[in-house]
Amino acid sequence: MGMMDQDILKVLYTEKQIAARIEAMGMEMYGALKDKDPLFVSVLRGAFIFMADIVRACQVRCDVEFIAVSSYGNATSSSGAVKITHDIQQDITGRNIVVIEDILDSGNTLHFLKQYFMTKGAASVSICTLLDKPSRRTKAITADYIGFTVPDEFVVGYGLDYCQKYRNLPYIGVLKPEVYSGEE
Repeated sequence: MGMMDQDILKVLYTEKQIAARIEAMGMEMYGALKDKDPLFVSVLRGAFIFMADIVRACQVRCDVEFIAVSSYGNATSSSGAVKITHDIQQDITGRNIVVIEDILDSGNTLHFLKQYFMTKGAASVSICTLLDKPSRRTKAITADYIGFTVPDEFVVGYGLDYCQKYRNLPYIGVLKPEVYSGEE
């Protein structure tokens, strides 16, 4: 029992369940991407753990990149305005991009990134998200590969954070409400 476990209301997905789902996603992605020489782009910071696992589960010839974005607005809600704080470092003209994200909720970030990569000359942009939270969607965007569909609860672990904490939990859990005291 780690120090962080006491802040978790319940475990949604165990380490084993996550590993099994990622293995299945990797095989599905392999079928679609094996001849496409994809460029996997991880959205920092939340997707870094998922990125490491999904690229190993999907045994295609590929390249990896990282991008970091921030949303304007207050801490509790995204205004929809997205700014790139760390850009990818290579020309993506004609490349098949697979954006790796930890969670798709409002859709603001991924909607922005999809347009951005297409504008920069990508041949295609597909989205792979570990978690999908459709109840929070404000932009018309869907993922091509989804690990789990989650209810509108405050999820942390396996890369997902609350105030930069809990990313290193090996499972995905729901944070106790008293921990974030009504802020989301």
